Amino acid sequence: MRVRFGRDRTQARPPPTGRARERRGSVLNPHSAAGQVFLLQIVIVVLLVVAAVASVMLQAARDALQQGRRVSVVAAQSFANAPGTAEALRSRDPSAVLQPRAEAARKKAGVDFVVVTDTKGIRYTYPYPKEIGKKFVGDIKPALEGRTVIEQAGGPPVPAGKGTAVQAVVPVFDSHGTVVGLVSAGITVKNVSRLWMPQLPIIVGTGAAALALAATGTTLASRRLLRQTHGLAPVELARLYEHHEAVLHAVREGVLITTPDGRLLLANDEARRLLALPADAQGRPVRELGLPEKITRLLISPDAVTDEVHVAEDRLLAVNKRPTFPHGGPGGSVVTLRDTTELAAVSGRAEVARERLKLLYEAGLRIGTTLDVGRTAQELADVTVPQFADLVTVDLLDAVLRGWEPTAEGWRHLRRTAISGDRQVMPVYPVGEMITFSPGTPQMHALQEGRGMVEPDLRRAHGWREQDPERARKALELGLHSLVTMPLQARNVPLGVANFYRTTDSPAFEPDDLYFAEELAARAAVAIDNARRFTREHEMAVTLQRSLLPRGQPEQDALEVAWRYLPAATGVGGDWFDVIPLPGARVALAMGDVVGHGLHAAATMGRLRTAVHNFSTLDLPVDEVLGNLDDLVARMDNEEDAAEAADGHEGEAVTGATCLYAIYDPVTGACTMARAGHPEPVVVRPDGTVTCPGVPASAPLGLGGYPFETAELRLSEGSQLVLYTDGLVEERARDIDVGLDRLRRALGAAGRRSPEEACQAVIDAVGPARPADDIALLVARTRLFPRSCVAEWGVPPEPAVVPSVRTRCRDKLREWGLEDIGFTTELIISELVTNAIRHGSPPVTVRLLYGRCLICEVADGSSTSPRLRRAATTDEGGRGLFLVAQFAQRWGTRYTARGKVIWAEQTLHDVHDVTSAATDPTPVDVLLEQFGDPAM
Repeated sequence: MRVRFGRDRTQARPPPTGRARERRGSVLNPHSAAGQVFLLQIVIVVLLVVAAVASVMLQAARDALQQGRRVSVVAAQSFANAPGTAEALRSRDPSAVLQPRAEAARKKAGVDFVVVTDTKGIRYTYPYPKEIGKKFVGDIKPALEGRTVIEQAGGPPVPAGKGTAVQAVVPVFDSHGTVVGLVSAGITVKNVSRLWMPQLPIIVGTGAAALALAATGTTLASRRLLRQTHGLAPVELARLYEHHEAVLHAVREGVLITTPDGRLLLANDEARRLLALPADAQGRPVRELGLPEKITRLLISPDAVTDEVHVAEDRLLAVNKRPTFPHGGPGGSVVTLRDTTELAAVSGRAEVARERLKLLYEAGLRIGTTLDVGRTAQELADVTVPQFADLVTVDLLDAVLRGWEPTAEGWRHLRRTAISGDRQVMPVYPVGEMITFSPGTPQMHALQEGRGMVEPDLRRAHGWREQDPERARKALELGLHSLVTMPLQARNVPLGVANFYRTTDSPAFEPDDLYFAEELAARAAVAIDNARRFTREHEMAVTLQRSLLPRGQPEQDALEVAWRYLPAATGVGGDWFDVIPLPGARVALAMGDVVGHGLHAAATMGRLRTAVHNFSTLDLPVDEVLGNLDDLVARMDNEEDAAEAADGHEGEAVTGATCLYAIYDPVTGACTMARAGHPEPVVVRPDGTVTCPGVPASAPLGLGGYPFETAELRLSEGSQLVLYTDGLVEERARDIDVGLDRLRRALGAAGRRSPEEACQAVIDAVGPARPADDIALLVARTRLFPRSCVAEWGVPPEPAVVPSVRTRCRDKLREWGLEDIGFTTELIISELVTNAIRHGSPPVTVRLLYGRCLICEVADGSSTSPRLRRAATTDEGGRGLFLVAQFAQRWGTRYTARGKVIWAEQTLHDVHDVTSAATDPTPVDVLLEQFGDPAM
C-alpha cells in the first residue's frame, strides 16, 4: 500500500535503512533476481567460450593433420628419391651411411623423425641410435607393394616427445624398379597443438569482455529496481501486502491512520466497529465523523498517547497514538484502539485466579517432600499462610500418625499436628494435644459429610463456639472472624481436618473459597496418606528386622561385644549381624547386607541369618560357611525367578547380598575370617593403632562358582575387631574413602574405650543424620583364656591308660575347685577317651577349658564321626555317648585339619543339680552295670 499525503509527490522520501542498505551493497546477491540473471549470463558466456575453443581446436587439429600429412609425404619421398639412398641400402652397413643423412634431412625438413628400414621393417635410422635395429611401428605392406602410406601410429620417443605420430611410408626403388627399402617421415600430434594456441587469448578475452558488460548491465538494472521498490524484495512486497490486508480485515484491534491536516486516511474493520464509523469515512476530515469530542481532539492532536482510556458509547477503549514517521517525514499519526470493557470486569478475578493457581503449583512442590506424616501436615499449613489464610491448623486422627488404618470410631479424637500463622496471639490448641470435637462443630460435620464447611462469621458459628467457649471468646476478641474447615480424605477414608482461619485484616471466606480449599486438601491428603502407609510399612519392616536381629548377647568367654543398628530413613534394608558361640570357647561373628529395602530384604536377611546359625552349628570352616551361603542365595534367586515367572511378573532377586564371617579362638588368639563382597573389617590394637587386616575380597553371594579366600591373624588381648556395613561409610554426597578415613580416626580416638563407648563414638562421628541405607556396626574386644584355665595332655593309644587320664582330670578339677562335678567329668572323659582309642587313630589328646562352663575335648586323628544310638539290653557296648549326652549340657563333634574333636560342655551354675543327679545311686548303678567296661 502506498500512502500519499497532501504534499508534492516528488518530495524526497527518507532513505531506506537497515536491510535495504545491505541489499544495495550486494545487488549481485545470488539469492536476488538480479543475481540469478547474472549467473545465467555467466553460464551462457562460458558455454560460448567453451564452444569457440572447441571449434578452433578441432579446426586447428584438422588443419595440422593435413599439413602433417603433406610435410611427412614430401620429406619421406625426398629422402627416398635422394641420390645414393638405394645404393646405401645395398651397402654392407646401411646405418652408418644413412643415419647422418636421415638426421640432417629431419632437421632440414622440420619433421620429428626420418626412419629408413629394410623390406622387413628393421630400422636402419632413428633419431635415437638405441632404437636402430628394432621393428618399425606401422603398416609397411602397401609400401612394399610400391604405394605410399599415410597413417597415425605410435612409436618410440622422438626429440619432440612421445605420442601419436602422423607418418608417411614410401618405398625406395633401385634402378630396376625393385623395392629395396622403406622411408618413413612424420611429426607427432603434440606439436600440432601449437597451430591453434595463438587464437586462445582472443577467445578468452572476448568472453571476459562479455561477462564484464553483463555484470555492468545487471548492476545498473538491479540498483534502479531497488530504488523503485525501496530495497524490498518481491517476497517482502507480497508479505507487506498480506500484512496490509490482515490489518484491515483480520486484526481484532482498531487501527486508524490520519494525515497532518486531520483527515482520516485509513480505518480497518475493527476501528469502524468500535467507533461506529460511516461507510464513506475514509478520506473525510475527522471533525465530520461525529465522534465524541475527546476522541476527535485526540485524533487531530499531533501528540503521542499511551494507554489512555476513553468512553465511546458503552465501551471503554484503550487508545495508543504514535507518529507515522517517527524519524521525520511527511507526518501523520497511527492510532490503535483496544476494547477493555470486559477486561476491566474480569481483571480482578483473573488476578485472584492467577494467585490461586500459583499457590496450587507451589503447594504441589512443597507438600509431600518427605514421607513423614507430621512434616507433611506442617507443609500444608505453611504453604497456605498468608496467601490464603492467616492461621492454619491441621488435626489428624491418632491412628494416622501411628500409620494405622483410620476408623470412624476415632473421628472425635484428633491430635493437633501442625499450626502455621501467629501462634502466640491466637489461643489455639498447641501441637501434640489431643482434641475431642463436639458433634456440632464444623470439624465433625466436615468429617461426617465428607465435604468442606465455611463459616463466614465465627460470631454466629454456635457449634464452633460451644467447643471451647472461653478459648473462642479470646480468639474473637483478637480478630479471628472467618473459618473454612476441610476434611483430609484419601481413597474416601477421612484422615483428619484442615482449618483455615482469617483475621480482621483479611476479608471473610466466601463459598467460592471452598473449591480452592478442597483442591488444596485433596493434594495434601494424598501426600499424608502416602506418608501414613510408608510409616506403617516402615514400622512393620523395622519390627520384623529387629525381631530377626540378636536381642541380647549370648554367654561366651571370648569377646566383649557391643553393636548398633540404625534403619534407613526411607525404608528398612537387609543389614544384619550375629554373635554365635561355638564349641571350644570359640565365637563366630557374622555381618551381612542384603541389597534393597523393605519387607523382602528383611525377610531375606532372616533366612540368611538362620542359615548362618545352622552352618555354624555344623562347625564348618569360614570359607565353607560362605560357600554354603552362596549356594543358598543362588537357590533363593532361582526360586524367586521360577515363582514370579509362573505368576507372569518379575520377581525380586537377592543378588547383591554380602557377608563377612569370622571365628575367634580365645585359647590361641587366632581369628580366621573371609568376606564375600563385604567391606573389610578394622582392627584396633590395644595401643590404639588402627589397621585393616587385609582380608581378601571375594565375589558377593549368589554369583556361584567363585572360591572364598580366608585370612588368619593373631589378635592380642584387648584388641577390638570392628565389623560394619557400607551404610556407615558410604553416602551419595561422600566418597567411601572419606568415610573409611573418618571411621579410622574415630576408632583411633576411641582405642581405650569399651566396645559400647566405641560404638557410640563411631556413630556420632561417622554416621549420617538421616541414613539413606541401613547401618550395622559391631565392636568386639578380644579376651584370651588364662593358661591356668587350660589343661591339655596327650594320651597313648592304649586302653590301660584311661584310669590315669581320669586321675589327671580329677587332680585338675580339684585344683580349679570343681570337685562337685568331678564324677560326671571323669565319666565323660573316660567315655570319650575310650572311644578315641578304640575307634579313632593317634594322636589322642585331652583338653579341659575352665570358663563360664567346663569344656572337655578329646581329639584324635580320625575323621570318623561317632553316632549316638540306644543300645539293646543284650549289647555289651554302645552306651558311652548315651552317658555323655545324659551328663553333659551339650556335646558334639568338630573337624580339624588333623582329624576331629569330640567335645562336651557342663554348665557350672547347675553343678549341684547335676551332681545330685549323677550321685543318685540307683540310676548311676544301672548305667554302670549296663556299661560293663573293664577299663572303667
